[in-house]
Amino acid sequence: MKVLAICGATASGKTALAVECAKRLNGEVVSCDALLVYRGLNIGTAKPTAAEMGGVAHHLIDVADPRDAFSVHDFETLALPVVEEIIARGKLPVLCGGTGFYMNAILFQSGFGHVAADASVRARYEAYAAENGRGALHALLAERDPASAEKLHPNDVKRVVRALEIYDLTGRKKSDQRDTRVPRYPYEAFAFDYPRETLYERIAVRTRAMMDAGLVREVEGLLAGGVPQNAQCMQGIGYKEVVECLKNGDSQSTMSDIIEKNTRNYAKRQLTFFKKMPNLHWLRPTDPISAAKEIERYL
Repeated sequence: MKVLAICGATASGKTALAVECAKRLNGEVVSCDALLVYRGLNIGTAKPTAAEMGGVAHHLIDVADPRDAFSVHDFETLALPVVEEIIARGKLPVLCGGTGFYMNAILFQSGFGHVAADASVRARYEAYAAENGRGALHALLAERDPASAEKLHPNDVKRVVRALEIYDLTGRKKSDQRDTRVPRYPYEAFAFDYPRETLYERIAVRTRAMMDAGLVREVEGLLAGGVPQNAQCMQGIGYKEVVECLKNGDSQSTMSDIIEKNTRNYAKRQLTFFKKMPNLHWLRPTDPISAAKEIERYL
């Protein structure tokens, strides 16, 4: 049985399309989103409501505590048995999300050279090097990936940070990476091909809706509940901006503008990532029912 992947930029209508496909094709949705794994992060993640799920089973949502770090390796460990179980029941796994390296963890045998960059992880290690020195940063790598540390000079901060980034995001060593990608399953992938300005307007609408729905209160509640400002989940777009603006005393209007700008930049990176995915079909923007009918021809 093939696996169906619904991917693409944020605010492009992935959830509604995945649900419609699951209904038509006897499937269940497997979320591939780095923030939807966290409990309590609802508004800023556009976490689907019960109504939006439409009675379709969804997996890999609300599986992690917001105080904890969660890597690609953690995701892979949880997700692969779920996908296998869905297939064993004769149903179609419908992968849905915009976190490319999460989706790739299911679709391909791990090729860690293709791990996407994570600005928050890099910033954390760059700050560590600035505070503690390049030698201390290199020592961290030596603890986690001795083979990579042996090949890299402590002054080569950029590559040392990259090796640590790969370890954080995958739970595995850069020195163990394989750059080839071998599919685990036959699959077809689809994404809506919106004109750039149309996508940006959708992002603007979603950002305003999140602010109106109480994103600031959600962030304040997470902080009050003991989630540290530097927690991994709080580095997600929408959350990090609110945290910073709260510290600066900025208005909600300023928060919204910054979130919108950073989301546009993130969408660009998502599109660049997914354009490299084999078997990806770009769909003309339309309603979920029409798009699902188009997808059905491939499966």
